[in-house]
Amino acid sequence: MAKMEEDEEAPRHGHITSLSVLRTHRKRGIATALMRRSQYEMQEVFDAEYVSLHVRESNRAAFHLYRETLQYEINDVEKEYYADGEDAYDMRCYFKRKEVKPKDTDASLLTSELSKLSVGA
Repeated sequence: MAKMEEDEEAPRHGHITSLSVLRTHRKRGIATALMRRSQYEMQEVFDAEYVSLHVRESNRAAFHLYRETLQYEINDVEKEYYADGEDAYDMRCYFKRKEVKPKDTDASLLTSELSKLSVGA
């Protein structure tokens, strides 16, 4: 789930609220494809300067995706961000420093994987 922030005082930016892939469909590039497409739309359609998200300090898989695969940077650490008291990394990916384009394979991969899901099963 992604959205554009509406605070007119802040730079124009998007925010990833949540990202989840069914456990049986992980390690297929679905999360990467979804993120790249969201980033592309935020930049191209809404002229966003960056996209932000929060990730648990303990979520190593998500951190690796954001930091290593998608080149997000840690902007800050928000102490006790989650209800259980765990801290969160406030991460950002800036668009103006690099071009964000979804790969052609991202769209076809996403379409292919989504068609395999059985809705309501």
